Amino acid sequence: MNCRPAVTFLALTLLIPLSLPAADIYLVRHAEKVQDDSEDPDLTQTGRQRAANLAVVLKSAGIEKIYSSDYKRTRETAAPLAEGLGLEVEIYDPKALESFAERLMALEVNALVVGHSNTTPELAELMGGDGGTPIVEDWEYDRLYLLQTENGHVTGTILLHVPPATSPPH
Repeated sequence: MNCRPAVTFLALTLLIPLSLPAADIYLVRHAEKVQDDSEDPDLTQTGRQRAANLAVVLKSAGIEKIYSSDYKRTRETAAPLAEGLGLEVEIYDPKALESFAERLMALEVNALVVGHSNTTPELAELMGGDGGTPIVEDWEYDRLYLLQTENGHVTGTILLHVPPATSPPH
């Protein structure tokens, strides 16, 4: 019995790089919200324009899943991209970030997660990325994290910015 074909096959498979599952996960805080006493405010006109800009920025990113906390401002931020891609916005619980982070990493699909100033950096860190400095609650709405993953692990964090309402992207 000749074992050479099996040995040759094994040697060749060890030389060929394996294709590991990879995904890009985008994390963003909701866009500008109405400043009132409401616990669940809508987006302002500026916020709606920034949400539209986010959709333009991510339209070719291969997004397969979109997640939002269950607040108007986050759902309204996710809506333009979801509508443009024909996807449903799935609700997640921002009080259960650790289990949500594990779920996101296990999915290995390109995704957008819309959260809040306090949950977005924390989620980045729970997934193994760099949360950076705290998001400034009063005015910082443009930070967009790109967590690059491979085989269930974050391999890089890139900090991007969503263009402001006054300069729509092309």
